[in-house]
Amino acid sequence: MALVTGAGRGIGAELARALADEGFAVGLLGRDRAKLEGTAAELDAPTHVVTADVTQPADVERAVAAVIADLGPVDVLVNNAGLREQRSTLPWEADPGDWWQVMAVNIRGVMLMTSAVLPGMVERGSGRVIDVGSGAGRRAEPRYSAYSVSKSAALRWMDNVAAALGDDSPVRVVSASPGLVRTDMTETMWGPAVGVDFGSLDPMRRFVRRFATGELDHLHGAFVEVAREGY
Repeated sequence: MALVTGAGRGIGAELARALADEGFAVGLLGRDRAKLEGTAAELDAPTHVVTADVTQPADVERAVAAVIADLGPVDVLVNNAGLREQRSTLPWEADPGDWWQVMAVNIRGVMLMTSAVLPGMVERGSGRVIDVGSGAGRRAEPRYSAYSVSKSAALRWMDNVAAALGDDSPVRVVSASPGLVRTDMTETMWGPAVGVDFGSLDPMRRFVRRFATGELDHLHGAFVEVAREGY
């Protein structure tokens, strides 16, 4: 079974579809039940819809338990839920509450979701975690500093998880960036969508399917820019 966060729209919905096409039952986690159910209706696979706030430990524990009870153990976790600031601003002029909420979703959420499923994977001796990363985590993005800092922190979190598991672990983790693809978030981050050179999500779909089925286990602990497809 594959569990995808932020699965109600955009990249999350597309990756849920890719995993369903690969034969996985899919748990769909997010905050908007109607959108999650819309995704589920499009999948030719067993699904379980669950609403949760990934920044809240009790929510995460409840949601993961509900999905496992219905669909079985989590074989693949896709940490896709993400957030950016409500408006672009200089780092020192950012609203502290807004800035910290981005951090909460993009790194606390990843930490909580990973921690909720990893013990079971380790116990069973099988499992894969995919964090949807961003090139913004490897460079400065001063208009959206919380997004950049949180994505950088998520990369380091996955580095530490991979190191703790070890090179020979049957549980594999990876961070993967889809590149600049059109979503509700990216359409408003980088200026007017007209004229922006958005890429295709197809490379990310292919990557997730290949990693989920074990074909790319050698990338354990790596950060992959999948649009380059040089992995």
